[in-house]
Amino acid sequence: MDELSTAPAANSQRPNLAELTGLEFVRLLAEGRLQRPPMAELLPFTLLTPEAGVVTLKAFPETRFLNTLRTVHGGWSMTMLDTAMALAAHSVLEPAQLCPTHETSVKFVRPILADSGELTIVGKVISRSRTVITLDGRIESADGKLHAHGTSTCLVQGMKA
Repeated sequence: MDELSTAPAANSQRPNLAELTGLEFVRLLAEGRLQRPPMAELLPFTLLTPEAGVVTLKAFPETRFLNTLRTVHGGWSMTMLDTAMALAAHSVLEPAQLCPTHETSVKFVRPILADSGELTIVGKVISRSRTVITLDGRIESADGKLHAHGTSTCLVQGMKA
């Protein structure tokens, strides 16, 4: 599968986003043909090749993300879920559309530890109307155990000139 590496893409040129569908944009990110946003440097993950309405990330929790309880801080889980769900929402947009997150809710099922190994974060579109995209997301361990899940809504908007 094509992956998004930690390093910025060599010779990456930003295409005219207004001409790309959301799925084309997310695929270019996954292929490393667009530079990663700065947030992806802070909380690294691998973006697998997306499908329309479904985005999968792979990430390793690290000791630098631990809280005072020596578990991975909930903000890490919330950010990973928000990222996967927002990219899934983006993957169903038409050219010249944006979809900022309106709200995200996360439920924590079991703690994530620094040695939990590779985690899979999946964001899926549940519903897409003209103005609202509703999503759900999950963080699972390699053995399929659920660590956190969430829902999100994104608001569909036109790009400003």
